[in-house]
Amino acid sequence: MRYDLDDLRLFLDIVAEGSITAGARRMHLSLPSASARVRSLEHQVGVTLLVRCRRGVRPTPAGTTLARHAREVLAQTARLEGAVASYLRSPTAPLTLLGGGSAMHRLVPQALISFLRAHPGIDVTVSESSTPQTIRMLADGEADLGVVIDGEAGDSGLETEPLGDDSLVVIGQVGGILTGRDTLTYTEAAEHPLIGLNAGSSLQRWIEKNIGPHAPVARYRTRVANLNTLIPLASAGVGLAIVPRRAIDADQMLDVCELTDPWSRRRHLLAWGAQAKISSTATVALAEHLRHAAQSTEPA
Repeated sequence: MRYDLDDLRLFLDIVAEGSITAGARRMHLSLPSASARVRSLEHQVGVTLLVRCRRGVRPTPAGTTLARHAREVLAQTARLEGAVASYLRSPTAPLTLLGGGSAMHRLVPQALISFLRAHPGIDVTVSESSTPQTIRMLADGEADLGVVIDGEAGDSGLETEPLGDDSLVVIGQVGGILTGRDTLTYTEAAEHPLIGLNAGSSLQRWIEKNIGPHAPVARYRTRVANLNTLIPLASAGVGLAIVPRRAIDADQMLDVCELTDPWSRRRHLLAWGAQAKISSTATVALAEHLRHAAQSTEPA
């Protein structure tokens, strides 16, 4: 029995999203085309793979088994492509990956660990970059892949695909100011001492760009270089902090409130350089590792 790799990728995207429509969007397919591919796959294997529910779809036991093995097949395929690509790429020409501070906290490191282990012959240069700067570098051929924010990507003409939620929340010490609150506006948060990132960080620039000129002047007790430092400070009660929800580990002791300001709801996109897919199968392999990392770090 032969399986089409794009059908397997589509099936995994549908399972991950819980929706044929969303899975089709991730593969840049129309809904009828995606549905036809699923029906063809079910006909090929001879069993039902998805159960249609009121809120979407879920895999049957056979579908769960297929998904597990499909992940292994695609991972092996990516390793194969990377191994062959290592003979085509010059050792002095590493892949270039760009992303904002939020992506650099967990998503990019996790993808790099799995990719670099699987592809010992391929090097990757990684830099923190704001979304506008990343888009410019991708369009100019100065980078291969970038993790950008949907609200800033604009109509760049570059190929993009959704990676996952990157919405912002307010965090603080357990039993502190946020106790009993589920939601908060930025104005309410700014009534209390805050801790933030350095002014040059992409996340801090996003916050200050969107709060508007009439926002209250916040008191920052300190500004730090990255989320690895910021989150423990908030947990210790130094001040409140605004961070991406996906940056918080499940076992961290924190009170978390959803920000209700519209600008706090945002998504990560994977953006491709103008010639990335054409020029390098290694880039395709790195993109696959970023997708898997995004799924595993998606907030609950």
